[in-house]
Amino acid sequence: MSRSIKKRVKRSTSSRRGERGYTLVALMALMSILVLMMMTAAPSARHQSQREREQEAIFRGEEVADAIALYMRAHAGQLPTSMDDLLKGVPQGVKTLKILRAEAAIDPLTGHDWKLVHQTDPTFLEFERAVAVYAGGRLPEAHDPIVKALQGTVAGQVGVILDVETAKPTSCHEDTAENASGPFLGVASRSECSSIIAYYGIERHDQWVFTPLFR
Repeated sequence: MSRSIKKRVKRSTSSRRGERGYTLVALMALMSILVLMMMTAAPSARHQSQREREQEAIFRGEEVADAIALYMRAHAGQLPTSMDDLLKGVPQGVKTLKILRAEAAIDPLTGHDWKLVHQTDPTFLEFERAVAVYAGGRLPEAHDPIVKALQGTVAGQVGVILDVETAKPTSCHEDTAENASGPFLGVASRSECSSIIAYYGIERHDQWVFTPLFR
């Protein structure tokens, strides 16, 4: 093989090695960019997923609140004592009217049952205060006469509130305590996490109370 041919073969081999090197560098750069994009997108995806669960929690919670109001109308103002009371429905002539979907009896933030909120629960008292502040210092009046009568029995617990601050949780846990027995006037999530959505100005899941009293 002549010297000129050897030189051309050597240059060709060196060129191919250089191209492979550039390709490897470009591939590594592309992978780095993809990793950065994934790291940026992950928090946004988690944020959106939590927002959607919170929206569903509000939707289902307000379904429960509506069911409590319907139950009260059908039972002369009597409050339900268990979620089964709402799931069974209320009498309508010789038939039974369904007032709550089975799905709505489950909190989508935890995948478990709602916490039943009673009139004297601290959670309910704090929610009253938050609603009063949100509404400009006074609790909004219910339009339904039966619900309004119940509202009158709890209105004195709050009065006019000038300011309230929802405590931020230091950690994110789930309340696993058994539901207390007795009549309940709302439900709340068992999730003790901070929320993305503010419900009546409240940014903590377990302090959102879904009740027909303040709708």
